[in-house]
Amino acid sequence: MTPSFPDLIFQVTGVESAPLLAALHEEAFAGGEVWDADSFTSLLGLPGTEALVVLKANEPAGFILTRTVMDETEVLTLAVRPSFRRLGLGKSLVEQILPKGKIFLEVSISNNAAKKLYDRCGFIKAGHRRRYYRDGSDALVLVSTPSE
Repeated sequence: MTPSFPDLIFQVTGVESAPLLAALHEEAFAGGEVWDADSFTSLLGLPGTEALVVLKANEPAGFILTRTVMDETEVLTLAVRPSFRRLGLGKSLVEQILPKGKIFLEVSISNNAAKKLYDRCGFIKAGHRRRYYRDGSDALVLVSTPSE
């Protein structure tokens, strides 16, 4: 069960939020594969792509970026600022998108925290992508199907 936060606000944002998303992504993935504002602008310009930002006490704490085609949604990235981690915000973001239908995502085999999060949200392994990331690491393909 996700903790209840009366000070959480979820906002769907568009292309105008690209600089904010880039800043949050850079903070969340410092030292890793970081996406810039141009990347977010390009992605958010595609049909079916949206960003959901979570604010805690009116401060941007994280976001999830998804792309939906028909009844399938792909999580492109999920980022929570380090100072807001371990508060259930990542799980809250994932739970917000679960009603979209079947959800797919890739997660690094070395990202144990993310793998635990997705497991708690009901995702199961659907595949394995060798050398998926720029650093040569593998990814697990996970899927969640909506409950009937």
